[in-house]
Amino acid sequence: MKPGLDVKHINPFLQSCVTIYESLTQVKPAVGKPALAELNFQEATFVIQVGVTGALKGQVLIVMTTDNAKHIASQMMMGMPVEEIDEMATSALSELGNMIMGNTATIFSTQNIHIDITPPMAVMGAQLKLASDIQALRIPMICDGVERFDLYICVAQD
Repeated sequence: MKPGLDVKHINPFLQSCVTIYESLTQVKPAVGKPALAELNFQEATFVIQVGVTGALKGQVLIVMTTDNAKHIASQMMMGMPVEEIDEMATSALSELGNMIMGNTATIFSTQNIHIDITPPMAVMGAQLKLASDIQALRIPMICDGVERFDLYICVAQD
């Protein structure tokens, strides 16, 4: 398994995550303690997967429980209740992933590191086990004292 990114390459992901999430929900997340992790999700989970190509390669996953996915989708839709993860909620959450990763690519470009991203893919279910040949770094995002979602960075330098 390939090691993940150097620490200096993690900050653009975190900066984008905090900035975009706050602009879409009006809630600024705190960054939890990063740790190496397996991509094994037992409970009902919603995952947004975005591929990274160019100078850096791999996948970034935004992972949340389905309850947190409903909560975040509701926040993104100005408080409209979200009872299920339907097409509209999935679209909103996928756009969250697209915007976070697009902003990440912009930040990297200011450092002369050029990356592209793939369209987001949403995956939902329980007992999901994903695999990557790049070690996953898990970073919790905490809002109002509640862990709302995790950012999994499975990206390596080319």
